Amino acid sequence: MSKINYFKYYKTSPEIIKLAIMYYVRYPLSLRQVEDILHERGVDICHETVRYWWNKLGPILAKDMKKKTSFSGSNWKWHIDEVFVKINGKQHYLWRAVDHEGTVLESFVSKKRDKKAARKVLKMLIKKYGIPKEITTDKCPSYGAALKDLGLKHVQNSTRYHNNQVENSHLHFRRRERGWNKFRSMGSLQKFTSIHGSFLNHFNHQRHLESRVQFKNLRNASLASWQEICA
Repeated sequence: MSKINYFKYYKTSPEIIKLAIMYYVRYPLSLRQVEDILHERGVDICHETVRYWWNKLGPILAKDMKKKTSFSGSNWKWHIDEVFVKINGKQHYLWRAVDHEGTVLESFVSKKRDKKAARKVLKMLIKKYGIPKEITTDKCPSYGAALKDLGLKHVQNSTRYHNNQVENSHLHFRRRERGWNKFRSMGSLQKFTSIHGSFLNHFNHQRHLESRVQFKNLRNASLASWQEICA
């Protein structure tokens, strides 16, 4: 079966489209900033065109990146935490789970921070990755109640400072939130965090743990894989 050409009916070249999507999703840039960057390179497009591109092609590229990655999911240690997010002036919660290496496992948006929401996040993670040996959380009682319902209370670790892994991972999202100038719907937030997580996992390498040569090899491999996905 021949590969589907997702860029077939676009007037702009695929190289420009994929560059605009990568700029917008990977870096903390607004739509107008991406428009200005491309204009400096001789590409005259509207910021709404960039919005259309990432909305239409972003999920497809993120799905392909998940297939290409060698990461199969970790069930050794999870770090789970929730971020307070304002949507149309109302407070919502973005639940984010990362593993011991900082790889984003799951993102989920909810209106409440209760046992029902925590249980849903945990069930999604267990269904996809299996039961972990340890789940590190903060002292929010919703986690304990949800884990007790699932019979996993014994794997919870709520020791102070042990959840810094996911706390540091929130910084990437907060930078993007400022570039977005807040969010306007739960659907758009859920969609973007899913795409952003795939891009983050694909291009993020633990450079402080790798030698310079190894880091450059990993970075080149990520770019080569990205070029193959968008070919």
